[in-house]
Amino acid sequence: MKNLILCLCMLCIAATAFGQKEATKKARKAKKAKQEISQTPPALVQAVMPVAKMEFTEQVYEYGTITSGDVVEHTFTFTNTGEAPLLIQGAKSTCGCTVPTFPKEAVLPGESGEISVKFNSKNKSGRQRKPVNITANTNPQLTTVYIDGTVKKAPVEGQTKPQISQKN
Repeated sequence: MKNLILCLCMLCIAATAFGQKEATKKARKAKKAKQEISQTPPALVQAVMPVAKMEFTEQVYEYGTITSGDVVEHTFTFTNTGEAPLLIQGAKSTCGCTVPTFPKEAVLPGESGEISVKFNSKNKSGRQRKPVNITANTNPQLTTVYIDGTVKKAPVEGQTKPQISQKN
């Protein structure tokens, strides 16, 4: 009886070890496949599967010098030069002072679209370079355009320049 129990225990241990070994093999295969996919050159991905491509007429809009509190609005125009309909999933900036709006419907190959950006310079001063990150079904998925310029401080109301008196 003891031998039978001992044999059954040994059989269970061997089965568990074999199962863990098979799970480890599967995990390694999955990891290797994921690495191969992530290392696939973009040209090969495009050859296998048609993708959309965004080409902007300008990557950076320079608004010059404005006064703090001014709002700058600009529209970035792009064309889908890819082979698939362009679907923009999102467009956002790094802070709430820069707000983009983008088309929610697909932009077909060869067609153009617009991304409008509003920059509110309230409480800002100095050079301001705000990115707008656009996520779409392109390769790579992230495209960035910028709104750039200088914000000078607004004069404080009621404050005048100090008078300099001259003594003779």
